[in-house]
Amino acid sequence: MYIRVSYDTKPDNLLHLMVKEWQLELPTLLISVHGGLQNFDLQPKLKQVFGKGLIKAAVTTGAWIFTGGVSTGVIRHVGDALKDHSSKSRGKVCAIGIAPWGILENKEDLIGKDVNKPYQAISNPLSKLAVLNNSHSHFILSDNGTCGKYGAEVKLRRQLEKHISLQKINTRLGQGVPLVCLIVEGGPNVISIVLESLREEPPVPVVVCDGSGRASDIISFAHKYSEVEGLVNEDVKEQLLVTIQKTFNYNKTQSGQILLMVLECMKKRELITVFRMGAEGQDDIEMAILTALLKGTNASAPDQLSLALAWNRVDIARNQIFVYGHNLPPASALASAITTAAPSQDKQKGAAQRNKGKTRGKKGKGGKAKPEPPEETDPRKLELLNWVNSLEQAMMDALVLDRVDFVKLLIENGVNIHHFLTIPRLEELYNTKLGPANTLHILVRDVKKGNLPPDYQITLIDIGLVVEYLMGGAYRCHYTRKNFRALYNNLYGLKRPKALKLLGMEDDEPRAKGKKKQKKKKEEEEEIDVDDPEVSRFHYPFHELMVWAVLMKRQKMSLFLWQRGEEAMAKALVACKLLKGMAHESSQSEMVDDISQDLDNNSKEFGTLAYELLDQSYKHDEQLAMKLLTYELKNWSNSTCLKLAVAAKHRDFIAHTCSQMLLTDMWMGSLRMGKNPGLKVILSLIFPPFILLLDFRLGDDTSHQVVENEERKTKDDERSNRDADAASKKGDEEEGDKKMRRIPIGTKIFEFYNAPFTKFWFNTISYLGYLMLYNYIVLVKMERWPSLQEWIVISYIITLGLEKVRQILMSEPGKLKQKINVWLEEYWNITDLVAISTFLLGLLLRLQNEPYMGYGRVIYCVDIIFWYIRVLDIFGVNKYLGPYVMMIGKMMIDMLYFVVIMLVVLMSFGVARQAILHPDEEPTWRLARNIFYMPYWMIYGEVFADSIDRKTRVHSKILFPAYRGDRQSVSVC
Repeated sequence: MYIRVSYDTKPDNLLHLMVKEWQLELPTLLISVHGGLQNFDLQPKLKQVFGKGLIKAAVTTGAWIFTGGVSTGVIRHVGDALKDHSSKSRGKVCAIGIAPWGILENKEDLIGKDVNKPYQAISNPLSKLAVLNNSHSHFILSDNGTCGKYGAEVKLRRQLEKHISLQKINTRLGQGVPLVCLIVEGGPNVISIVLESLREEPPVPVVVCDGSGRASDIISFAHKYSEVEGLVNEDVKEQLLVTIQKTFNYNKTQSGQILLMVLECMKKRELITVFRMGAEGQDDIEMAILTALLKGTNASAPDQLSLALAWNRVDIARNQIFVYGHNLPPASALASAITTAAPSQDKQKGAAQRNKGKTRGKKGKGGKAKPEPPEETDPRKLELLNWVNSLEQAMMDALVLDRVDFVKLLIENGVNIHHFLTIPRLEELYNTKLGPANTLHILVRDVKKGNLPPDYQITLIDIGLVVEYLMGGAYRCHYTRKNFRALYNNLYGLKRPKALKLLGMEDDEPRAKGKKKQKKKKEEEEEIDVDDPEVSRFHYPFHELMVWAVLMKRQKMSLFLWQRGEEAMAKALVACKLLKGMAHESSQSEMVDDISQDLDNNSKEFGTLAYELLDQSYKHDEQLAMKLLTYELKNWSNSTCLKLAVAAKHRDFIAHTCSQMLLTDMWMGSLRMGKNPGLKVILSLIFPPFILLLDFRLGDDTSHQVVENEERKTKDDERSNRDADAASKKGDEEEGDKKMRRIPIGTKIFEFYNAPFTKFWFNTISYLGYLMLYNYIVLVKMERWPSLQEWIVISYIITLGLEKVRQILMSEPGKLKQKINVWLEEYWNITDLVAISTFLLGLLLRLQNEPYMGYGRVIYCVDIIFWYIRVLDIFGVNKYLGPYVMMIGKMMIDMLYFVVIMLVVLMSFGVARQAILHPDEEPTWRLARNIFYMPYWMIYGEVFADSIDRKTRVHSKILFPAYRGDRQSVSVC
């Protein structure tokens, strides 16, 4: 793209054109290349290093490269580097050539408006004009009316560079776009350009490529032999003067003027960086450019950190900023600064936020405000505090911009995540528009069931609802709990909690009854000290940040945050479930298939991490691994890792040997059965004294028990140690006999009937007995009033219904509606609901007189179908029948698609058949039945041959003798 402009065009108009029309993103770095306009040769090695370093600096930092645009001198070497880069397709580089219109050859071919013009980029060796370098991406052609002269672009280029340097890198970083001047070869005008750059306000750092010739070598020589203050001794001056005379063919007067400019440049030698190929620590010109910007601008360490963050160059930050001797405080000093000076500032920020939100927060117990602490006056502590604030701001920027390496670097260099992460900052992270695209707003909209305004600010309450929605079941997020909402209300007033009422969340937990409870509740609320900065922080900040990264679809960031903090296995399973839910929602929302696929792949990655962590833990210690699976996670809705794996449908995790052993232990309870466990339990249920002969494992390590606290675990370990010490005194046989004698009979009976395995068989036997009685009452004649067998069946179903009600009321969710929804998520619960409801309807009709009693019996007969289907749930426990039940269930779902296709064929044939065979039918509902009736049976081979052609049937009478009671024969046809 190119544009022809006047030499006095305003730079803001040009920048607007470049951003809006050319669709260029503002750069994070501007590299202005200056040098000789006449063709010259560079050493092959130097040319390679120069081109590679320049392109690398532009690609890694998102820089713009400004050149003269024409294919001569240094611009030709820049063009060669751009051409080599574009041929390898490693990323697009924005190279903008600013050239004078009057110096261009074939410029008539470029005249036009909004048109594509072919341009001959091959120069004529006999012409004094120049052609544009076709390796550049954009051109700005400056016209001042002259022809064949340079200079029309100088003022325009300088003003445009100045204007761009005043722009902010992005909305989060306050730094302007840094500008650096790169010098390669050049004549006397290049030395004047260097001097003008150094005199700019603020001054522009200069990078000089030593060994490229002429002006570059002169400046490099002066820089090398000048002192720190820029002073040059007489011998060096004489040598410089002679060199200038020989290089430019100037007389002594002209050379003296050039020397004065060189000496003037040396007064700001700290702004000049000389790149010498082969010198120690200077292997790449890219590092010379970036280093010159850091040291040349004389910026503070926080500003330099912002620049490195904008360039996404963590190596620059690590090697140039976080280094010893950079006047940075040590990490130990940061910790003391956080604990002493930071709280007062946090309170001031918190007060400002509450005043802005018009809050009514209570201040301490009894509603009295605490006195503000005195402001910090120690200069050293103030410096530490400022550095802490700078690091935390850099951490915020790194999280928003998805700079994982910077987050890691900042944590390594003293950022305290517990102190950093607060409720306002976490909400700001959720509302950021920067970084990768995500579907969070769509999820919030679906949860709130309404369109959101464009400027809607997501709250942590919304995030809690989204997490609960994605996790499903009875999962309760910390953000939606009563304590957090009360804290949120006290911190931010009534403005946002009004949304809670619209969502029906204010009554999630039962209200306190009685004056005493209400008074106690009020006192507990008043104990929240909103002036305490710790109130708005989180106990496990890495948990909150990982959930944020997952919901914002930042996989690399979420993987890094998963590695930090506690409860790695639980975090991996939660991330797996969240991503799987997001993938499902994306597929349901008809988004691009790649989004759903990416989320599903991310979910599998976290699932693999959880599995590998379990496998490693199991190999290290089996018992601790089992306890890890059953440990109650207070930060994750009091779930366990095993429950989270089931919620995420992580089959590999559940199929792991550790999980299977744990499930077996939980299934068998305290029973140690050995072979034929089912037969032993059935015999014990039929003949209870047989229980005394069973083997129990009381006193052994019960890994299946949920680990609630360290005290209980310690007691269990002590008891296990005592049992082990006592048992080691005798042989194995005596040990077994002693254990059997030591276990009381009552304990044996209790443990036997309390084992899930026993409960299963007891329930199975009772269910089969109930089913036999049900068969009996539907197969025999139904009397006017229920028989004993029927009353038993009625009692069984009513008690089963009461048990289902108890299950609903005792489930984890707080609200009754949510309890019912969670209960209905299980397929067999729906089957039980239909079966029980249908039976109660039949019972109501059965107790009536005829004909309603007959209707009730028919409903009884239909209802038994559901109870027989319920037997499949019992089969699901069997290791042989269970897989077949699951396979058949999935096949039934897949079969529905074939049924739909078959229905289309069936209906098309049925309508045509009915219309042809019965053209005189009256409009009745029987027509709809006839369309499907006979064609449906034809699928199974019944063709109704006798009704296909009625006219060709043979009507014959066959006479058979028959006798009446008086022995007279009668003809029967």
